[in-house]
Amino acid sequence: MTLKTTHNQKPQRIFITGTDTDAGKTVVATHLLHALAFAGYRTAALKPLAAGADNIASTLRNDDAVQLQAAATELHSYETVNPYLFAEAIAPHIAASNENRNIDFDECVARCMPLLESDADVVVVEGAGGWLVPVNDQYTMADLAVALDMQVVLVVGLKLGCINHALLTAAAIEKAGLTLLGWVANHLHEDMCESRANVASLTARIKSPLLAELPFSSSIESANFVDQFDLSPFA
Repeated sequence: MTLKTTHNQKPQRIFITGTDTDAGKTVVATHLLHALAFAGYRTAALKPLAAGADNIASTLRNDDAVQLQAAATELHSYETVNPYLFAEAIAPHIAASNENRNIDFDECVARCMPLLESDADVVVVEGAGGWLVPVNDQYTMADLAVALDMQVVLVVGLKLGCINHALLTAAAIEKAGLTLLGWVANHLHEDMCESRANVASLTARIKSPLLAELPFSSSIESANFVDQFDLSPFA
């Protein structure tokens, strides 16, 4: 059944963070966008900072940002979806320094606003790395989420150590004064030892709901996780 959309309201702002690099933020963000679109929502996607670029048709593009752009229902230019792009696939503040560039925090916030004030029902914003990855010498991704007034979805990459990483990140989100809308358990391996027990431990300890548990897939691009998401917390 198609859910009722909310075109007369400002977009709901969802910030996707992860317990670690490669936790699966892009996988979750793109499949969440597909699930929202299937449910009748108009969506936009934003990747404020991306590090790691490929040369596509003589133009540098970040693959994660390209996937986000394609998954959204509302069309926006690549530069609007990904305002800051750096060549090296390393922490953005280090990549910026290596290119003799500076990420001005206020300017970064300003560059995000056109999408956040668009006609979409939901704007899905993917962070870079984990919650406290630096933007520059003074600010982190957490500060950016606060400045953009986001609700947060935490992607937990299921692996050894994920319980500690997830609980520390959830506590940091709460300390920042933001709402943890929910979390997603993302199976990174086909045969993780005691994966069910890990998910159960996190479910018992994280106050926010489990929005989806994504199974391991060797071909994530062709996987269909539309029916996996609980969309009740969304606009």
